[in-house]
Amino acid sequence: MPTNQDHIVSSYSDELATLAQLIAEMGGQVEVAIENGTKSLLKLDRELADLTIIADQRIDDMQRRIDDMAVSMIARRQPMASDLRAIITSIHVAADLERVGDMAKQLARRSLKLEGLSLQPTFYNGVKNMTGLVLRQIKDALDAYASRDAAASIEVCNRDDEVDAMHTSLFRELLTYMMEDPRNITPCTHLLFCAKNLERIGDHATNIAERAYYLQTGKQLTSDVQELHRTQIKA
Repeated sequence: MPTNQDHIVSSYSDELATLAQLIAEMGGQVEVAIENGTKSLLKLDRELADLTIIADQRIDDMQRRIDDMAVSMIARRQPMASDLRAIITSIHVAADLERVGDMAKQLARRSLKLEGLSLQPTFYNGVKNMTGLVLRQIKDALDAYASRDAAASIEVCNRDDEVDAMHTSLFRELLTYMMEDPRNITPCTHLLFCAKNLERIGDHATNIAERAYYLQTGKQLTSDVQELHRTQIKA
């Protein structure tokens, strides 16, 4: 017959699984928000922009739910070691996802400001390409977190340089359009803000990957990388 202790352990495991599931669901909503926010920008779709802005409230609600559950578990279960890391990282990851949701909302709002402004479709290509890279970063970071894959986490962090390089390239491209024709200044300025939002999303993806590394190893990724570099220099 199962004992009372068995029931407590089973209930605790269920709570940890629920917490992980909530993070996965929140991540899925955020990915959709990025896609819809960018699509509303590229197509100047007011209806989709409005839906993206409204959907941000659900993302915010999920973060509060995850925070409340994590705090309650710490108070009631007094977790240690890997369980404590799992609960603490869930709070940090939820915060990063909430910020990504805000960035997606900002993309949608920019699309509303671009309505009625003449801008050739080629001007949007850089934003489109950068979105694809950033979405891959978010997806891979969340996968690394879900599977507790330290190697995949390092890979995501290493690719952040690609996002930064693309942002720099897009900045220069849009600046060139603005110099060529003053009528491009207003719309290109909006696109510059969009590019910056996408670059920030890439930073949050890196944060999530670092949390995944810590969840699996109990160590900070930055310190481990610095230690590896010191070892290589000595060798």
